[in-house]
Amino acid sequence: MSLVEPDENSPLLRDDVSSGGDADRSRWRAIRVMYFTMFLSSVGFTIVITSIWPYLKKIDESADASFLGWVVAAYSLGQMVASPIFGLWSNHRPRREPLICSTFINFSANIYYAYVYLPPSHKKVHMLLARILVGIGAGNVSVVRSYVAGATSLKERTSAMANMSISQALGFILGPVLQAALSFIGETGISVKVIQLQVNMYTAPALLAACFGIINILLVILVLREHYVDDHGKPIRAINYTSEEQVAVAPEVKGDTDQIAVFTSNVLFFVILFIFAVFETISTPLSMDMFAWTRREAVLYNGIILAAIGFLSIFVFLVVKVLSVRVGDRPLMLGGLIIIFAGFFILLPWGNQYPKIQWADIQNNTIPALRMVPTPPSNTSLEPTGCPSEQAWCLFTPVIHLAQYITSDILIGVGYPTCNVVSYVLYSKILGPKPQGVYMGWLTASGSAARTLGPVFVSHFYTILGPRWAFSVICGIVLAAIVLLCVMYKRLIAFSIRHRRIEEECHD
Repeated sequence: MSLVEPDENSPLLRDDVSSGGDADRSRWRAIRVMYFTMFLSSVGFTIVITSIWPYLKKIDESADASFLGWVVAAYSLGQMVASPIFGLWSNHRPRREPLICSTFINFSANIYYAYVYLPPSHKKVHMLLARILVGIGAGNVSVVRSYVAGATSLKERTSAMANMSISQALGFILGPVLQAALSFIGETGISVKVIQLQVNMYTAPALLAACFGIINILLVILVLREHYVDDHGKPIRAINYTSEEQVAVAPEVKGDTDQIAVFTSNVLFFVILFIFAVFETISTPLSMDMFAWTRREAVLYNGIILAAIGFLSIFVFLVVKVLSVRVGDRPLMLGGLIIIFAGFFILLPWGNQYPKIQWADIQNNTIPALRMVPTPPSNTSLEPTGCPSEQAWCLFTPVIHLAQYITSDILIGVGYPTCNVVSYVLYSKILGPKPQGVYMGWLTASGSAARTLGPVFVSHFYTILGPRWAFSVICGIVLAAIVLLCVMYKRLIAFSIRHRRIEEECHD
């Protein structure tokens, strides 16, 4: 295999396994196991997300919407806490140990989730704990990313990270699809009295996720072998668990890591995940307020939009793999942030048209803002649509048009996956061949914190001040990220390149 001296813009966009023999084939088999693990991690989050609210109300009528927010955030909180721990573990022990442990936690948590209806009291608390444990199990993504970073050369890493992001995106897309496919079981479902298990539309997805976990554990045990390569792709160490050597510790590498670049990368990643969490959270209430959609219409139309964005992101990941060889990773990051900025800027309200107000015409004995929506057990019920009058900003804030909304969705659907995959690649290159478990744990934790804080921020800001202020603040945050990237542009380079330059300066 020819070795090309890397430069700042030298990511490899293909999985070069043409040479290297059995060790190289073993390395790529292990990397594909990591792809599958990442896929299952995202499936574990989304496969129950659309049914959490009805399941929660079914098992515990005392649960309200605010508690639902905690249940949804529980996954990210668990992942935020566990990621650095599993990352530290993987730095000093064979990576299959934290992988098996985390996957077993995930498996147990899904079984727990399927049984939360059994306790006589505090059932909503049991659901909260189950989702926290699922998030803790998903903390293994830090191990997955550190493994792929350590097992690929600089030139292979962009392709490998893009494939991993595709696996994650597929999990986010297929999770809700699997949930929908299992909904035919219904709320009653099948009762397995021997183990006191009720298999229905709420528990079946969790049980399926548990089955995936078993498959993942078997793959880790049977297929995973640990490999380390340097920035040129030369094998440093390959650990075979069939031999007596069991401890997988990466070799010592001379030179320090640029901590300022590491911190900058974490900040940028936080912003990227934060703004997408805001986008996901605000889509349903915004569309109901601005377009007078019913709850059913908002769920249906936004579900279609998010699914379309998911498929668009897969296409973007593939394009990034091609473009990065031409323009490099940092320009792609900058371009992605600019596109995201444009996406939120377009959402700023303008003009002299205003949204429909709920119940606004009731004094005129007409109710144009109401629609007849069939809901069991009654034949019909009146559902108010439009912008709620208790949100004072609805009375003086111009309406956001559907064309603005769709255009924004497309721009964010292009900018976010671009920044997402490039941020992983840049981060792994900055860290270099040193053990990356802890660092990847902090990166995952920063993303989890963003997914936790984003919905809280936008729900309060939007409800109190409206879309004009909410999206202006978001634009300001993205603009600050662009400025930070430009200021730190020269420092966001690969470990080997940085130390080569330092050595050249010393020789001069």
